[in-house]
Amino acid sequence: MYAQRKAPHAPRSHAGRGFRPAPIRARVGLAMRRSMNFGPMPDAESVLRAHGLSLAPMEVGEGGLSIGGTSVLATARASDLDSGALKGLVVPAGAADEAGDAALADAISRACAKGAPVLAFGEGVAATLRALGRPAGPFADAPAVVVSGDDVQPLADAEALGAAAGRIH
Repeated sequence: MYAQRKAPHAPRSHAGRGFRPAPIRARVGLAMRRSMNFGPMPDAESVLRAHGLSLAPMEVGEGGLSIGGTSVLATARASDLDSGALKGLVVPAGAADEAGDAALADAISRACAKGAPVLAFGEGVAATLRALGRPAGPFADAPAVVVSGDDVQPLADAEALGAAAGRIH
């Protein structure tokens, strides 16, 4: 039958095997920043998704971003942290203008006020701790941190990141 369709290969069935995405347990905000990246943890986004977190792009100043020619539009706002629609905040490394820094600090403060964890990466670590009025010195070399309540915990690798992501619900 597949020969009648002139397909170059037989149809493939993935029933019972193959890729199955992790079920989504929680939606977290992703603070969009120009030239954003995850610093020394380039696989952070896939680790977060594998542990059931859905990343919702969030405006923090500049509005929509264009990354590699692709426009990324915000699907979340800082007010979603207040309402509990977002269960956490992800702050990647990246550049921001003065207004963007103020909007990012506001989002970080809102997340912490609601008791939502903040995952920060690269230069986002210093920005997060600065927004909370905490010293960044002890975490200057950490590739990432998770801020939960009064606790700041460094995340050294993808395994530690996965464990922190697993605690978000």
